[in-house]
Amino acid sequence: MADIQRRAGRLAVSFVALAALSACGGGGSSGGSGGGLVSVAPTPTASPTPAPISTQDAVRLAKQATFGPTPEVVNRIVTLGINGWIDEQFAATGSRYDDIATSTGVAQNFCTNSADTACNRKYFSREPVAMRFYADAMVAPDQLRQRVAFALSQILVASETEVNETNGIAAYNQILLSGAFGNYRDVLMNVTLSSFMGDYLDMADSNRTAPSENYAREMLQLFSMGPDQLNMDGTRKLDATGAAIPTYTTDDIKGVAKALTGWTYPRLNGGAITDSNVRDYSKPMIEISARYDTSAKTFLGTTVPAGASQSDSVKAAVDAAFNNASTAPYVSKALIQQLVTSNPSAAYVGRVAAKFADNGSGVRGDMKAVVRAILTDSEARGAPRTGTSDGKVKEPILLMTSLMRAVGMTTDGYAFVTQDSGLAEPVFRSPSVFNFYPPDYPLPGNTSLKSGPSKLMTTSNITRFHNFVYNWTVTGDQTRSEFTTNPGIPGWVGSKTEWGAWEAMGTDTDAIIARIDLLLLANTMNDAQKTALKAAAAAITNTDVNLQARRRAQMLLYIVGTSPLFLVDR
Repeated sequence: MADIQRRAGRLAVSFVALAALSACGGGGSSGGSGGGLVSVAPTPTASPTPAPISTQDAVRLAKQATFGPTPEVVNRIVTLGINGWIDEQFAATGSRYDDIATSTGVAQNFCTNSADTACNRKYFSREPVAMRFYADAMVAPDQLRQRVAFALSQILVASETEVNETNGIAAYNQILLSGAFGNYRDVLMNVTLSSFMGDYLDMADSNRTAPSENYAREMLQLFSMGPDQLNMDGTRKLDATGAAIPTYTTDDIKGVAKALTGWTYPRLNGGAITDSNVRDYSKPMIEISARYDTSAKTFLGTTVPAGASQSDSVKAAVDAAFNNASTAPYVSKALIQQLVTSNPSAAYVGRVAAKFADNGSGVRGDMKAVVRAILTDSEARGAPRTGTSDGKVKEPILLMTSLMRAVGMTTDGYAFVTQDSGLAEPVFRSPSVFNFYPPDYPLPGNTSLKSGPSKLMTTSNITRFHNFVYNWTVTGDQTRSEFTTNPGIPGWVGSKTEWGAWEAMGTDTDAIIARIDLLLLANTMNDAQKTALKAAAAAITNTDVNLQARRRAQMLLYIVGTSPLFLVDR
């Protein structure tokens, strides 16, 4: 094993060196077959969709709008075209969390023994929901809905770090999944009244005598308008001194906080409101009129008259945030950064924000219009872009799913849950309301570019990722312990990696390389890199042709899967 690892390391280093050479502008062009990163022509202001779509562009779209390209997805995009595939995805179903919310909600106080690990994992952890997340990411057909919901989960953050109720985690993420193609105003309203969010940011049980300002502040700062007034293109508005202009004041936060008083958790099985042991996190919060501030409230240019109902006060607060002029560019840019690029141009943000403000039929916040605008824009479409500000670093969750969708895997999700914490991105367990990383985290070594996921790419974490890729490719056979059935959660079936398609290529190393080039690199591998991979493959021999093909594919997947060309989506 040590000899195999050393050989893999040497081969990986040689390919990474070639990738680095390519990244510096050598060994390829900016066209479809090259891997070089060279300057490109200025981005046009129009946003046409190429027709017919190229295979390269189809792979690029799959990187942006799914949890990783597969041959089937790429072929479907080529067949339907960009808009046709998006239309099909808007109608697709398959992923869900509401059944978990319902099945675990009845057992709020079921685990009477704190040492009952299996029970606590099932009812008081993210594990069942995270397993479903990864299982659906691998094979569920509604890939775009899942990717948008995942993006929303990193904007409207609520985390297991503060609230470990499985039914609440499931119910909250069902809100995002259901709202991914709905209206952002409805998403914001449902999040506001979510019992899980109510616990996470303290709106639940906020009393008129001492209103909690936590949710009010984050709703404005992170979930809607952002801290600074923005132009429609996402650039900050400045005052006469050149300083940013705040979107809200301390008094605005206080006013919103008062408007959000008087809500609490529903209780399981008709339990008493005073019984904190039977909170039902699977349902929205309910009113307690005695705790509601009935006085007049003023915030963000809105006045709620004295005596207004609780529901009217919440609607006024949500509408004020949703309709704020900065919300369209703030949310649009955040979604672009999650799906396409960490450094979108102002023009790109402006085009998407215009669709958020008006979908063309007078509707504000139409998520379908926003998502389509993001994915069909000229900066999102065409061959992989090679400008210095283009693309985004893959975050660990997408690194895992992209690799294994390319390899071919079916899973109950447990194997991924055993890995994501070690890679610093345990899904649904963000360390704070600011997500796993801020979107404006600076690209290391650059004073102007942003790269949020780079915050997670520490030296130790990169080493862990290399080990992960090695373990699930070079040694990724069915004997791995995390692939076997999870004994703690009844009904789960483990993971299975499908190597049959790779074995079927036999001695055709060029076919193996071509498949890897397509799915991992969008056909950007250059001749020198292909030659390096062929040499690596030739060093692996076995009298069993199928096993030899598998071993060669595993080694080449490890080499490419840990290269900078795969770690950055362009």
